Amino acid sequence: MVRTAHLLTGDLHEAEDLVRTTLARVRARWRRIPRDDVDFYVRRSLVGTHLRRTRRGRAARLLTPFLPERARRALPVPATAVGRRDALGRALAALPARRRAVVVLRHWEGLGEAEIAQLLGCSAGTVKAHARRGLAALRAHPSLAARLAAPSVAPSPARRHPVSGARS
Repeated sequence: MVRTAHLLTGDLHEAEDLVRTTLARVRARWRRIPRDDVDFYVRRSLVGTHLRRTRRGRAARLLTPFLPERARRALPVPATAVGRRDALGRALAALPARRRAVVVLRHWEGLGEAEIAQLLGCSAGTVKAHARRGLAALRAHPSLAARLAAPSVAPSPARRHPVSGARS
C-alpha cells in the first residue's frame, strides 16, 4: 500500500500519511465490508482518499509562496536506478491526479480496465482514455523523453570471424 501511495503522491511522508488515513477509515467501517472484497475496498479507499486530498490541497499549495523541500531517504541504489526513479517520479507528478491514479493502478498494481473503472466509479472508456493520455504525457515528458531516446547499451562494432574473416 505504501508503494502505491508513494507513486500516487510522489512523497514518501505523504504516502505514509495517506495509508494511515486510509486504514483508519477502513477500520471504522470494518464490520460492513464484505470479506471477499477487502482488497478492492481498501484500494478504492486509498485512491478515493488521495483524490479528495488533492482536490482540497490544491488551494493550499497555490497559496504557499514556495514549496517545501521533500525529505529523501538515502538508499544504497545504483546511480542509474536513482536517475530512472527520479525521472519517473517527476513525470508522474506532472500528471493530473486522476490520470496518475489510472496509470499507477494499471501499470503498477496490474489491474484491468474494468477493475479500475469500478474502483474510480467511471466507465471503462474513461479509464482507457486516461491511460492512453497518461502514457502519452509520460513519453513526452522531458525527463523521460531523454532517457527513452538514448540507447542504454552501445551497439557493438561489427566483428570478424577469427578463421574465415567474415563479419558477424
